[in-house]
Amino acid sequence: MDVQRLADGLWRWTTPHPAWDADGIGAAIWPQDVGCVYYESPEATVLIDPLIPEHPTERARFLTALDDDVERRALPVAILRSVSWHERSCPELVARYAATMEAPPDVGVHPLGDPEGEVVFELPGHHTLVVADVLVGSDAIGKAPGAIALCPAIWQDGSDAQRTWWLAEAPRFVATLATHRLERVLVSHGTPVLADGSRLLAGAVALTRNG
Repeated sequence: MDVQRLADGLWRWTTPHPAWDADGIGAAIWPQDVGCVYYESPEATVLIDPLIPEHPTERARFLTALDDDVERRALPVAILRSVSWHERSCPELVARYAATMEAPPDVGVHPLGDPEGEVVFELPGHHTLVVADVLVGSDAIGKAPGAIALCPAIWQDGSDAQRTWWLAEAPRFVATLATHRLERVLVSHGTPVLADGSRLLAGAVALTRNG
């Protein structure tokens, strides 16, 4: 597990996904370590797409630290999931903290409009976007880290409707997000960007399709 403090009350951690397959093909190709976000909202302690580390020592360390944070803040816990297959540790954490799965008012929830129902989360107080699969770190598609890319086409190939959305609608959605005031884009797959997020987001589609 790797933990990174990004700002006061904003952390990102990565941990190996237990379902990762080194021999994966097509949509099963993605980096082993996946990203998750901890955010201290004024109204809740928020975890986005959380995955508890599998290694027993790291699992215990993670849960002890999280228990301490929840006790310290004495606020409700909100567990947010960006897309159905990012279930990860959501059920366990909902049960542990009697948590809600509703976003607090200061977290923007932006539906992509795709058939799978994916959403992205915006933390305006931190000028931060938290994304699942539609956007990835550029290194997740085999390019140098430090930029944002639209995910590979094969990731959106589950149905004709999803494939059509990825080709026709996803670029417009990403262009709209790029007009927001963003510094960070925290991806689930690949290396996030921590500065100049809006500009890098504006180039995401071209990087993937023309790069």
